[in-house]
Amino acid sequence: KEGISKMRNMQTQHRFSLHQAILQTQNRLRLLLPLADLLMRLYIGKLFFWSGLTKLRDWEMTVSLFTDEYHVPLLSPEVAAYAATGAELVLPVLLVLGLFKQLAALGLLAVNIIAVVAYYSMLQDIPAALQDHIEWGLMLMLIACSPANLFQVDHYWGRRKTKHLL
Repeated sequence: KEGISKMRNMQTQHRFSLHQAILQTQNRLRLLLPLADLLMRLYIGKLFFWSGLTKLRDWEMTVSLFTDEYHVPLLSPEVAAYAATGAELVLPVLLVLGLFKQLAALGLLAVNIIAVVAYYSMLQDIPAALQDHIEWGLMLMLIACSPANLFQVDHYWGRRKTKHLL
């Protein structure tokens, strides 16, 4: 009976120490979340901002693409071109700064979804391009769901507003 009791005690201690090790690892990894969030915002921000600059560089081609290739529902081609270009130039800047981060991420997610819907006939023939849009969408959802952190303006603005409320 003593041997069984000692063995159960050792198993309990082992489980407890394993559980502590897992919790410590999770806490350490949690420290990387702000950095991961920043890196995703920089990556996604660069992609969308460059896309907006490309549209701006050759406006006639952009309007032509929105007229002939991209079929954005409910908007005229010219309005869709202005909206997409404006969103791709403004929202990435907000996203990278972490200013209205969730709103910027959700706005870019909407742009991404509309691009897939409007251009799906071409994207279905290019699986890698469709995969890119899926991955960008997933990253934008993660960014939108992550709380404010040290590497964004919203974190400091939120703290300042909280201090004024107290």
